[in-house]
Amino acid sequence: MSDQPANSPPPAGKTTHFGYKEVPLEQKASLVGNVFHSVAQKYDLMNDVVSLGTHRIIKRFTLELCAIRPGQQVLDLAGGTGDFSLLFAPLLGREGQVVLADINASMVSVGRDRIIDAGNSGNITYARANAECLPFADNSFDCTIIAYGLRNVTDKDAALRSMYRVCKPGGRVLVLEFSKPRNPLVGKAYDLYSKLWPIAGKVVMGDSASYQYLVESIRMHPDQETLKQMMLTAGFARCNYHDMMGGICAIHVGYKD
Repeated sequence: MSDQPANSPPPAGKTTHFGYKEVPLEQKASLVGNVFHSVAQKYDLMNDVVSLGTHRIIKRFTLELCAIRPGQQVLDLAGGTGDFSLLFAPLLGREGQVVLADINASMVSVGRDRIIDAGNSGNITYARANAECLPFADNSFDCTIIAYGLRNVTDKDAALRSMYRVCKPGGRVLVLEFSKPRNPLVGKAYDLYSKLWPIAGKVVMGDSASYQYLVESIRMHPDQETLKQMMLTAGFARCNYHDMMGGICAIHVGYKD
């Protein structure tokens, strides 16, 4: 695992959103980093709490869409604690490889320890990497997945272009992310339920602020059609998406022809 992610300084004077707050562009990565450093040790537990376990079903469906075959090269971007890496590894076989990459060193460390404890580290490697400027060669991966990570990226368009660059011709990129419910009643119920997440964060982790950011970052994330257009603009072809739980989450898929 490299000590420093590849990066370039952001333009001075520009601002972006950190949840609902406007912050200097150059500060967002650090602020997001602090959130995930805070939640890393109990990240998986809180995923079960806030999703009532449904994230496991969604990830299984996402895995099917990845269509992994033995011998392929896979990038698990913003891979955090290694959920998808552990699912990919047995499908890839000895000749394949999955790279668990995350900009946050604490998350990579927790993921690496979890994978080693599971005894499944033979075809998994680790990298600390910024999604906006991935430190991998062009045309490196048959499949890249970024799960619940794109909304935390400062420059989402740059990240999508970077993922396109490292994707092999004929390969695919999947973006699993919170999205916008289609049914207004579902949207209202979800909105009310998500307001409980900071309370759960306080009870389970002693940290309500990180989960307040989670709620706000979801609200600020592009909707399904906007993200699809962003992927097309980045160069992807045949883009489509699958709504999960009525649009609470969506899985976007794009291909590099």
